[in-house]
Amino acid sequence: MLIDRERELGLLDSALADCVRGIPGIVLIEGAVGCGKSELLETLAERAAASGAAVLRAIGTAVERDLPLGVIGQLLAAAPAGALPDPAEAADPARIDVMQSLCAAVHRLAETAPVVICVDDLHHIDELSCRYLIHLVRRTRAARVLLVGTESLHESGDDRYGTELLRTRNFVRIRAERLRPEAVAALISGEPGSGETGTGGLDTGGPGTGGPGAAPAGGALPPVEVAGGNPLLLRALIDEHRVGGRAPEPGRAFTRALLACLHRSGPAARRLAEVIAVLGEHASADLAVRMLDSTEGAVARDTAALAAAGILDGHRFHHPVAHQAVLDRMDPQDRGALHRRAAELLYRDGAPTAVVAVQLLAAGSTDLPWAVAVLSTAAEQLLADGATDCAAACLELAHRGRADDEQRDQFRTMLAAITWRTNPSAAERDLAGPLETLRAGRLGQARLGPLARLLTEQGRIDEAGEALERFTAGREAERAVHPGRLGRGADPLDGLSAFPWWGGGAAPAEQSGAGRPAGPAEPLPVRPSAPTGLWAIPEYSADGVAGAAAEMFLRGATLGGGTAAPIVQAVRALLATDGPARALPWCQVFQEEAVRRGAPGWQSTFTALYAETLLRQGDLTGAREQAEAALDLLPERGGSVFAGGVAAVLIRAATAAGRHDIAARELSRPLPDALTTSIHGIRYLRARGQYHLATHRFHAALGDFLEIGRTLKRWGLDRPLLTPWRTGAAEALIQLGEVEQAARLVTDQLAFRDAAHPWISGLTLRVRAAISDPRERHSLLARAVDELRDSEDRYELARTLVDFGRVLKEHGDASRANMVNRRAWQLAKECGADALRGQIAPGLDMPSGGPAEDSRGQVEPESRLSDSEKRVAMLAVYGHTNREIATKLYITVSTVEQHLTRIYRKLNITRRQELAAEMHLFGSVGQV
Repeated sequence: MLIDRERELGLLDSALADCVRGIPGIVLIEGAVGCGKSELLETLAERAAASGAAVLRAIGTAVERDLPLGVIGQLLAAAPAGALPDPAEAADPARIDVMQSLCAAVHRLAETAPVVICVDDLHHIDELSCRYLIHLVRRTRAARVLLVGTESLHESGDDRYGTELLRTRNFVRIRAERLRPEAVAALISGEPGSGETGTGGLDTGGPGTGGPGAAPAGGALPPVEVAGGNPLLLRALIDEHRVGGRAPEPGRAFTRALLACLHRSGPAARRLAEVIAVLGEHASADLAVRMLDSTEGAVARDTAALAAAGILDGHRFHHPVAHQAVLDRMDPQDRGALHRRAAELLYRDGAPTAVVAVQLLAAGSTDLPWAVAVLSTAAEQLLADGATDCAAACLELAHRGRADDEQRDQFRTMLAAITWRTNPSAAERDLAGPLETLRAGRLGQARLGPLARLLTEQGRIDEAGEALERFTAGREAERAVHPGRLGRGADPLDGLSAFPWWGGGAAPAEQSGAGRPAGPAEPLPVRPSAPTGLWAIPEYSADGVAGAAAEMFLRGATLGGGTAAPIVQAVRALLATDGPARALPWCQVFQEEAVRRGAPGWQSTFTALYAETLLRQGDLTGAREQAEAALDLLPERGGSVFAGGVAAVLIRAATAAGRHDIAARELSRPLPDALTTSIHGIRYLRARGQYHLATHRFHAALGDFLEIGRTLKRWGLDRPLLTPWRTGAAEALIQLGEVEQAARLVTDQLAFRDAAHPWISGLTLRVRAAISDPRERHSLLARAVDELRDSEDRYELARTLVDFGRVLKEHGDASRANMVNRRAWQLAKECGADALRGQIAPGLDMPSGGPAEDSRGQVEPESRLSDSEKRVAMLAVYGHTNREIATKLYITVSTVEQHLTRIYRKLNITRRQELAAEMHLFGSVGQV
């Protein structure tokens, strides 16, 4: 590591040559710790020994500073046996004659060979040894004696030796400086003379080509900056790089070397480094003086020493790892006390509350009278800046401090808003205290609005209603006391009202009543509608206005604390009104955004929504996997309302797939009390009701579906597109023989405007067919097949095809029934609905590859018709004449007739009227 030391080595060689010629010399090597003083001294000692000189070596240490003659004893031990007397054997070693005796003996030894005395760390030499060396310097005028010592700059040791040296002849002072950037680059590259063989790619920090002075790619500091030009730190950095690391890491070679440099810098400099580490980016000379209760001169001296060692740059560490290493080595109690002191000083100086709060967090202290107020204010500022983790830490500490009950409720409410992004279960628990205070009638008016808002976002509708009612009552009471003073006041749920993306057009369904049955209906008592607004869906229209508005909102939305809930509901609305194909990409977009933001709670939310969307498509396997993934993202799920809603998706998917064991396992888990009064409880009841239907517990299923209906009516959210509970209840009633009641529920559902939606229409028509006259079932199921094909729900389409196949078989059309059943079987396989496949009539040949054939060898229209024939067939199904088909396809009428002849033959039909049924069964219509 002696690169860039040519001048220093030249001076040492010159002093050694003079000594050999009989000219005594004195050399003092100065420098900061780690800058190569000892290496220069060792190099001189080796060269002196090689030249035949007698080399006497000693090292001064802080622990032996009070040991009389400690250094002299080391020098005597290195001398030839019996050549030098031991002053310690004298009655009084401090007497001048004893010192003179040793000096004379050194001179006699120099007559036989040059004597080179090397003392490392002179600043740690004991007082009596210092006096002996000074005596030797004074008495050596012509002997072949060279005295070389090293001394750290800015060290507060005994300076008498250095002062005496200035008065002597032949005195040479050598300053071991930090390495220049050019020398660092040469050392790293392994150039000849560097003493190294290169580092194989360690960045030298140069612009473009790795030259010194610029930051390398990725933002890491180049070695010249990381090590501050300190040879010891640079060597450690190179060693660390050679074992596979590119940047320094805590606990490895670089930090060990840095801590060694700090230790050798002395206690005062080491304490200053600790203070600067505690103060961080707010460190200054003035704060350091007050933190240390020291003087400006002492702090300036120690700062200069650490800067000379390449540890500090002003009042900053050269590298974050160095900063952290200093903090990590501190005693925790001592470190906490320093952080507390820093908080006090910064608070007195009027520093920003966030800066003071960071020190309080590090100290873990709230015993200062102003601590809670500072932490609370800082949390609000940090939240506004997006520093949610730090804000949460401030609130947790403030909650443990000297806060009153109202403040504690405020802190827990704020924590719930923050914690949802990482742990929804913890966020729900955070509201337990404020809710208890609310029900005891002690929650302040200012806390009611935020509580109602968070409960609404968590889907806890009834509890949100409690808070909102209390808020409204409080406002009215204030108006009664101060009439005219208060205006209407801010809406605590502002921004969470129904459809924040709605930009115009027809009013949303919940506000206009458009979603309710068109016929006369008995008025229903409802709770205040505001908490339910976030969970409502806009009115369905075939032109897709609501979906377009939702997508416009999503395109401009950025996932954050204030937007997460509206984004979720916009995606839900898109799923309900426009179908899963439109909603699925947005689930993935915000799922990935949550990952980038390091928010597992949000990630779980969008993963669960992804699962729900897949379930709506009929992808039972994908829905089950995504629901399980969403649950796995939760740090805890016990007692969580949100987890109950996610589990509902898993239960529904498992039930439809015939995996009743999975569904039963989920249903056996304990339920939180708040689940039944939440929107997630509605989903859970629907999943449990479907499980009861599948396992023939029809009374239990009916109870679950009717409870859904009562709750949704009470909330003003009774919309089939939100939850088609009447369909499930009607299926249970049919199994119980209550056909008339089932028919009333079906009629009610068809009276909603939502019945115009293909999904609701298809579901409802299928159930209606089950209770209709056998002559009507064929047409009802055919319509249901058409609607469900447009709805994208492959599972419900497969169920309806099974029913349709059964009706065809009852009507004596076994061939078409078999084809329909085959199509249902294939859809069920695609969905992962093994139970449904088992319900299809046995005896069908299900080949593993190639087109599906029935027992007569017939294949589906999709496989039998050419593309040209499909186009002609589909236009014919839509009612176009042969001439119109010819015009649209730019072919002759004769060609159309030839195509139709082949189509009839391939499909084994004889009339144009039969073509529609054949093509509709297999989803061909609408694909051209």
